[in-house]
Amino acid sequence: MTIAKTTLATLDSAFKKLPLIAILRGVQTHEVKEIAWSLYEEGFRLIEVPLNSPDALASIAELSRCMPEDALIGAGTVLSSQSVIDVQQAGGRLIVMPHADVQVIAAAKRAGMYCVPGAVTPTEIFAALQAGADAIKLFPAELIAPHIVKAMRAVLPASLKLLPVGGVNPFNMKAYLAAGAAGFGLGGALYAPGANAATVAANARAFVQSFQSIQST
Repeated sequence: MTIAKTTLATLDSAFKKLPLIAILRGVQTHEVKEIAWSLYEEGFRLIEVPLNSPDALASIAELSRCMPEDALIGAGTVLSSQSVIDVQQAGGRLIVMPHADVQVIAAAKRAGMYCVPGAVTPTEIFAALQAGADAIKLFPAELIAPHIVKAMRAVLPASLKLLPVGGVNPFNMKAYLAAGAAGFGLGGALYAPGANAATVAANARAFVQSFQSIQST
C-alpha cells in the first residue's frame, strides 16, 4: 500500500480530521495493521491498542512503524508510569487511561506524550487538568448522561475536549455532542475481537457518516 506524504500528527490535527478514537481492545498483532489501515481509509487518525490486549506493545510498535505520520498511535488501559515508558519505547505517542491517576498523567507529559485520562466528576477532571491532561475521557459514559455533560461543561474550560467512552454507537452521539462533547472513544461497536478488516471498515463508515451528518445540521 502506498503511503502519501503526511506531517506528524498532533492531537489537535488528528481531532480536526476526525475526533473519534478507535479502541482496538483484543486485537492480535498479526491483524492489527490491516485493521488499522481500514480505519485510516475511513478517516480515523486516532488509534489506541489497550494494554490488556494480547502482545499490545508489539501491536503498537507495528502501527508506529507502518502507519502514516498523521495517524496518532498509542495505548489504552494505561495504569502505571512504567507502562507509559513501555508505550513510548514501542513508538506510541498517545496515552489513554481509564482513571485519573495524576502520577501517570505526569509521567506521560514528562515523556512528551499526549494524555487522555478517564474521569467522571469535576473534581477528577480538574485534578487531571492540573497534572497536564490534554483531553478528558468521560468513562464510563453509561454513567454520564448528556444532561450531566452539559452541567459539567458550564464550569470546565471551553477549550477542553470531553470524550464520552463506553456504550457509544452511531445513534447516541448527537445528544452528547449537543451537550458539549468534542468527540468519542469507540470500542465494541467499532471493533470486537475476531472482526475482520471489512467489518471494521463498515462499522467505521457508519460512525463517520453519523458524525458528519450531525455536524452538518
